[in-house]
Amino acid sequence: MATRMEVSLLESRMSMEDYKKLKRLFVSLGASRFLSRNEFIRLACSSVGRGSKEEYGLLFDSVVASQGHRGLFPDRDAVKEEGRVDWGGLYSFIQQELSEKLKHSKVKRVPHWKPPCSMTCPHRDPVQKVLYLPSWGQYMTVSKGGSVGLRDCSDMSLVSTHRLQNSTVQAKDLWVTDVVLLQNEHKIAVSFTSKEVCFYDILSKKEFSCKYKVQGLRFTPWCLDYWSNASKADEAILAIGDIGGQVSALYFTSAQSYLFERRSGWTDSDSAVVVQWDDVVKGKHHCCYVVQHQAHKPAWVRKVLYVESLEAFVSCSTRPQSSIAIGWREKDSKGLRVTSFFTKRGVWDINYHHELNLIATAGVDHQVLLWNSYVSSQPAYILTGHVAPVMAVCFLQKKKQLLSYSRDKVLCLWDVSSQLCVHRLGGVFPATQEDAHTLLLLIEERQLLLLTFNSLLVLLESIKEGTRTSSHEHAVTCVLYNSLFRHVISSDTDSSVICWLADTGQKVKQIHRCHGNAEISTMALDVTQTRLFTAGSDGEVKVWDFNGRCLHRMNVALGKAVAISHMLLLRTGLLVMGWQRMLTVFRRHSFSKSHVDPSEWKGGVHHRAEVLCAAFQPPQTLVTGSRDGEIIVWNNNTEKVLRKLQLPAKHEEFKQTEHSLDAITTLSFLQGRTSAQIAKGGANLLSCGSSGLLRLWSTVHDRLLGHFTAHKAQLGSIVMTVSPCGKLLVTADRLGTIKTWDIEHYCLESDEEVVTEPPELLRSFRPHKDGVTHLDTSFHGDRLLLLSASSDCCVALSYLPGEMIGFFGQEEQWSIMRPACVHPQRDTFHDRHPDNTAECEEVLACLSSVQSPSSTSFSSATVTIKTALTDVRLHPTCLRRSRRAPAQDTTQDEERLTCLCCCSFFPSFASCTHPSSCPAPLSPTLRTFISHLAFFIQLIDPPSPRTRPALLLHVRLFFSMTTKWLASPQIMTPSYRPSHLIALSFPVYLHLIT
Repeated sequence: MATRMEVSLLESRMSMEDYKKLKRLFVSLGASRFLSRNEFIRLACSSVGRGSKEEYGLLFDSVVASQGHRGLFPDRDAVKEEGRVDWGGLYSFIQQELSEKLKHSKVKRVPHWKPPCSMTCPHRDPVQKVLYLPSWGQYMTVSKGGSVGLRDCSDMSLVSTHRLQNSTVQAKDLWVTDVVLLQNEHKIAVSFTSKEVCFYDILSKKEFSCKYKVQGLRFTPWCLDYWSNASKADEAILAIGDIGGQVSALYFTSAQSYLFERRSGWTDSDSAVVVQWDDVVKGKHHCCYVVQHQAHKPAWVRKVLYVESLEAFVSCSTRPQSSIAIGWREKDSKGLRVTSFFTKRGVWDINYHHELNLIATAGVDHQVLLWNSYVSSQPAYILTGHVAPVMAVCFLQKKKQLLSYSRDKVLCLWDVSSQLCVHRLGGVFPATQEDAHTLLLLIEERQLLLLTFNSLLVLLESIKEGTRTSSHEHAVTCVLYNSLFRHVISSDTDSSVICWLADTGQKVKQIHRCHGNAEISTMALDVTQTRLFTAGSDGEVKVWDFNGRCLHRMNVALGKAVAISHMLLLRTGLLVMGWQRMLTVFRRHSFSKSHVDPSEWKGGVHHRAEVLCAAFQPPQTLVTGSRDGEIIVWNNNTEKVLRKLQLPAKHEEFKQTEHSLDAITTLSFLQGRTSAQIAKGGANLLSCGSSGLLRLWSTVHDRLLGHFTAHKAQLGSIVMTVSPCGKLLVTADRLGTIKTWDIEHYCLESDEEVVTEPPELLRSFRPHKDGVTHLDTSFHGDRLLLLSASSDCCVALSYLPGEMIGFFGQEEQWSIMRPACVHPQRDTFHDRHPDNTAECEEVLACLSSVQSPSSTSFSSATVTIKTALTDVRLHPTCLRRSRRAPAQDTTQDEERLTCLCCCSFFPSFASCTHPSSCPAPLSPTLRTFISHLAFFIQLIDPPSPRTRPALLLHVRLFFSMTTKWLASPQIMTPSYRPSHLIALSFPVYLHLIT
């Protein structure tokens, strides 16, 4: 049977003419008529012709249901028999659907968090609950051992500490399982493993005095929830979930006066009223009664909620058959009707959105599911993106968004309307044990999120900001520079890839949904820079050309969603890592197929934790870093381990205390250092991790040479990159701060003592308002540029060491014209070149009127030519050799042109392939044409001795094609100048070589 999504697809496929045909089915000669279901299907199929009978049938049913007279779930058979629709009803429905699509397509504002603030609680044991006390302006933390801490909301300072008293058990045996606030009673209810629920007065003169104590529960209570009736203050409900799979609802009918009746003969007014659970169940207390169900038996109830709008109790467990249970309160009955929901591996946590009527579940199977409370057969939506069990979920009620937290310390923000992950936060939370007890408390009105990790409290505060420029609609995950096309490539959490012009900041191309709904975690370019590799959180790696075609797909984890942190392209294949202790390799010979399967890494498993990053040093040195801080050196040819890099003995204590579990997130070889410097003991490898610490190693001598703290450890994981010359180091943190360091002479000598002094800090600046996720440096012509991607949805461009240029996508375009930080070994000749502004303007004017045989190639070529002409400069050699008399023979001109370009781009060559033709004269027309051609070839294929044969081929192809254009009568009219020849022939040239 068709689904509602299929109807949506049908509406998207229909054109304006199709809608006019539909209207004519209902409106004839000015009169409107009603159609039955069968009539509508028959006439629509024959008249419109687009779509199936089933799709039109579902469209008809949806229109009838939207008219509101058949309730929430209309009887399909009744609709078929009785439903009739006119054009007004159909038009209103389609208009509403399109409006909803437009609304959902709008950009959702993503919160940008300040660096997490860690606070140690005054507890020796794990925190069991965090409560917000709005009337007090304080937060309350309650530990497993019964200690209570109160913190001020304004600065999170510790105000006071208390201890819960329970005379039933000794203090050392006290174990709190959950706490809830009775906001209308100024009390807290606390459950204990002693099968008790105690009620403490938080306003009494005596600190946290126990007023009521319910004893004798059948099973240990594990979770609590409390609700009070705003209109009837005496009505309240306490829901209890226990380890026996039972949900018990304790209904209070006189909550304002007393919760439980004080039995006759009780004289001590200061002591707690002791209530036996069996007495309450049997109805001996007239002010309260109990209703129960055991849908989760024998599994533990992990969480329980009372939902007022449903008049039902929602609970969850890790038992697949009863992952969710809803206990519906029947009218005029004290029993519960139970509906069970099935998941593959059970549920850890649940949350409810009151307006959307959706239940969110945190799945053991790494999935977040959204359920309609009235439909138990299947979830309404499936949110995939986590690669570890999801431990907690929490709705943002006002923004219709959802937060989810997984065991691998990754926090995701989902847009419920589009079911997409719009923000992903990882690597910022403290290093703790994998099974650390974690809680979430969201204070939406204060834009705060509190998380607990055992006894550690972490505060995340959202940054309030105004309107700003964004490069992407979602957080940016990676950025690369493509020197072949002079493009900047960036990716985001919405699985989009955007190509930008580095010269101006303009968007050139965007590829949507590269990995469906999965975010792109990292990217890489092949050695030719014509292929782009993208890795998604869906566990796939894809290879793309720059026309947006997917050429290859690699399933790295055999169908499972995994976190890919790094890809390394080598001559022999592709290495992928991030989720396991062994490398995944795709051999080069396997890329003959569209679907590429992984091969076995011959070296086996040698890391004790997940491999997160790698670096390669020709000819055969490979290093890998893991989550536990271990670095291993491999022989890439044999795939065998050579050695492990370890901290000196005197630094072991430092490793185990301040920076324990310091994950290695980035490794980089220092390319600019000579073999002689490295052989003498100089550092050749740089590593950074999750503590803001950078270390310099010698892989030749297997030792640590230096380390320094680049950013504060509490800011979490940092990112880094090294300039192509190996002389500048760039680091960035979760606050958006970027630092540039001079490491040209840092750790060049091998001393007995490890260097701890940092290198010279050249510049510190903050171009981003949120954490920097990736950095890249590259030469753009003669300029050394820095690219930075951030969670604030921006990609920034800067000159090194730190002069800001702008953000890609901003309204005001830039032009990289002047020299900035130039490579020390490169000589710039821009100041000696004449300005060709007039020629530039001629070509640009010509482009606006010329029609090319291929509109697609002409469009892309136009962008490239316009970019090139913003910085046209002619090489002096080209100018000198172009001052000749007219030439006669086209063949000789081709050779002279080839020679001229070779001499211009390869002046270091002692001999030329055409020495006899070099002095030959060239025509003035061809002379100007050659000058432009020289620049265009340099734009497409920057010359080097290794690329000389390819350059010669490009020149001959370009020239032979241009001579054909010159032979055309239309081209040889006086109105066409040399600049017109460039505009006409260059698009075709681009089309041929691509």
